[in-house]
Amino acid sequence: MKLVPLGDKVVIKQLEAEEKTKSGIVLPSQSKEKPQMATVIAVGPGGYVDGNKVEMTVKEGDKVIYSKYCGTEVECDGEKLLVVKQNDILAVVVD
Repeated sequence: MKLVPLGDKVVIKQLEAEEKTKSGIVLPSQSKEKPQMATVIAVGPGGYVDGNKVEMTVKEGDKVIYSKYCGTEVECDGEKLLVVKQNDILAVVVD
């Protein structure tokens, strides 16, 4: 199954939480904080939101940072994905 977002929506897959701290301490699963970094899986076509034209500036494969309390969680083929509006994406991570 493939998700195709509509309008200004973006499908993202959250990156895994760190298993260890930078100093090497192993974290138990309940103390791991979910990162707000994700990979873009699919991008909608853009369009009009509240009468204003929305151009999509992210593309598939981009690593992005998104707002903490946004989007809708969905499960597709056993993967947990998040559908967010493009304006909930705060930044694109450039390596």
